[in-house]
Amino acid sequence: MPSSRWVVAAELSSLPEAGKLAVYPKGLATLLVRRDDELYAVANRCAHMACPLDRGRLDGYVLECPCHDWRFDVRDGRLLDAPEISLPTFPVKIEGEHVLVELLGA
Repeated sequence: MPSSRWVVAAELSSLPEAGKLAVYPKGLATLLVRRDDELYAVANRCAHMACPLDRGRLDGYVLECPCHDWRFDVRDGRLLDAPEISLPTFPVKIEGEHVLVELLGA
C-alpha cells in the first residue's frame, strides 16, 4: 500500500488570487491553481505531448495547453473534449502560510 506524504509546495502569498503557479515539490512538475478561496493541484505537463501547462491560458476552471489547445478542468484534471483523458491531480491544502500538496509514495 503506497504511503502518502504532504509536502510544502509554495508560500500562499506567492500564488495569485485567481491564477496559477508552477512548483516542483520533490521534483514533481506541478501546477497550483487558485480560484478565490479554492485551490487545485494538477500535473504541469499536458497529457498529449507533455507541454508545460503553466504557459497556457486559464479561464475560470479551464486550463488550455499552449501547444495544441487541449482544455482541462483543473478541478478534476479531465480533458473537456475527451473526459476519458485526464491530468494527474493532487490533494492540496493550506497550513498557515504554506500550500501543501499530497504526494503518494513520496
